[in-house]
Amino acid sequence: MNSQVKPTRSGDGTVGKALEVLDLVAAKGRPVRFGELLGESPHPKATLYRLVQTLTNQGMLAYDESSQTYSPGLRLVRLAHAAWQQSSLAPIARPFLDDLSREVGETIHLAQLDEGQVLYVDKRNALKPIEMFSAAGKVGPGYCTGVGKAMIAHLDEKAREAVILRQSFYVHTPKTIATAEAFRTELDEIRREGIAFDREEHEPGIICISAPILGSTGRVLGAMSITTSTQLKTLEELTKLRPALTKTAQKIAEAAESWQFPT
Repeated sequence: MNSQVKPTRSGDGTVGKALEVLDLVAAKGRPVRFGELLGESPHPKATLYRLVQTLTNQGMLAYDESSQTYSPGLRLVRLAHAAWQQSSLAPIARPFLDDLSREVGETIHLAQLDEGQVLYVDKRNALKPIEMFSAAGKVGPGYCTGVGKAMIAHLDEKAREAVILRQSFYVHTPKTIATAEAFRTELDEIRREGIAFDREEHEPGIICISAPILGSTGRVLGAMSITTSTQLKTLEELTKLRPALTKTAQKIAEAAESWQFPT
């Protein structure tokens, strides 16, 4: 099953199964045939067909008869837009990201933590754009991204340990953190220093400096990063942008103080 698709938890029933199907369709990033879904779904053909038909009838999926494919429906788009406005930092952070983007001229990411993974909720491209994995709406690993490490480091001890146990520690590059013990050590350092780095740990040649966005009580609201390529800057040069980064993170935190974000 696609790594971005969350498995149904025991007791979630039909709703959980239906959401799993939506995750499968969304993860494809293109219209998908029923046969493709069947190949990746754990459900029997009859069960999957029933779920797909119900989702289509309810407008959560759209069916194209000419290509015989399914894609996210308009009802799902409306719900996603409402969630973006009500549960995402993106609308609040937008003007601050714009200002920082103009100031530093590098790629800016805004992210929130989603069950131990990183959900990118907004992005500003550099003056000289570089190709990389991240984009708004994409989900990335927590243990080898700057924003992921910045958020996880500032969780309370119980929540932090629970998130560590969810990490896969798949080795993406020779510099990827490969064990829970090494990750705990780095999280302690990040907590002391207040910033995190991605040292080509997720993608070769891609580096970043990241800061958490924390509420007044220390609650983790999200994180942001300034990202570039090793062909353009060194980590030392990137570190010089720390004051602009942390200042922006603080502005976003202050603007979000009265907003009721989901835990």
